[in-house]
Amino acid sequence: MEPIPVAVVGCGAFGRNHARVYAGLPEARLAGVFDTNPERARAVAQEFGTRAFATLEEVEHAAAAVTVAVPTVAHEEVAVRLMAAGVDVLVEKPIAPSLEAADRMIAAAREHGRIFMVGHLERFNPAVRLVRPRLTRPLFFEVHRLSMFTPRSLDVDVLLDLMIHDLDIVLSFVHSPLTDLQAVGLAVLTSYVDIANVRLSFANGCVANLTASRVSTERVRKLRFFQPGEYISIDYARRDARVFSVAQHAYGPPAIENQHLTGDDREPLAEELTAFLYGVRRRMPPEAGGAEARAALAAALRAAATIQEHFKKLALPR
Repeated sequence: MEPIPVAVVGCGAFGRNHARVYAGLPEARLAGVFDTNPERARAVAQEFGTRAFATLEEVEHAAAAVTVAVPTVAHEEVAVRLMAAGVDVLVEKPIAPSLEAADRMIAAAREHGRIFMVGHLERFNPAVRLVRPRLTRPLFFEVHRLSMFTPRSLDVDVLLDLMIHDLDIVLSFVHSPLTDLQAVGLAVLTSYVDIANVRLSFANGCVANLTASRVSTERVRKLRFFQPGEYISIDYARRDARVFSVAQHAYGPPAIENQHLTGDDREPLAEELTAFLYGVRRRMPPEAGGAEARAALAAALRAAATIQEHFKKLALPR
């Protein structure tokens, strides 16, 4: 089976990682990379033994599938152009800066018959893969995603930068309409919100409490939830999970059983890109498609709007 010719548009930190993984996948042939900064494109191309394209038009002719890792504000322009040219697209998260832009990207994929996937990487974390078959009826989530400050993804707030990963996972676990959302947040080191807390309420009674910060002194990536008879803790960073369940015995009181879930140590990005190429080859809708990414974006934007309203009531700056 011939490898699929792929390319990466945008050679920042995310784009470089996509190029690195594509270069090592047997089902892919890294045809080249493109960036509006030619020196950066040449550096990434040299590192992974491929070509630096001079124009986006060259990408359209050389690749059948492309990762778009440009700044969020340019996702729509680049992705829609590529799909119109007959190229399948994986765009980094968040899907777009607005729901209107997301809708146009989804419509373009449908119009041109393209595979369109969004890089919600945690869906491919081994811990999430291990836990998903165990889901029954999650009723309460406590989620923390804390990072130390880095000059990366500062064109968006912490909701679109970090929390959107967890919004996507929670929405995919609960499968119930969102009925209420409360949010607070604060800009600390940038002009955007750098730390936020969001509380979601769902029609089935589930409640999720999410905290994200990019100005923390430590790095934490944990999602914990309760469902009838079980408490499950996912550590995204360790890529494992613990399941605490109630065991009923014929004699004596119930006991708590502790199970440690570990999977293979394959990199989540490699799993994500493999899934993307699987969909490209078989023309199958991806797991993290436009509709799922739009739902996570809608929750993040609603939280951002709620935070802005809170600022206005307190007469605080953004």
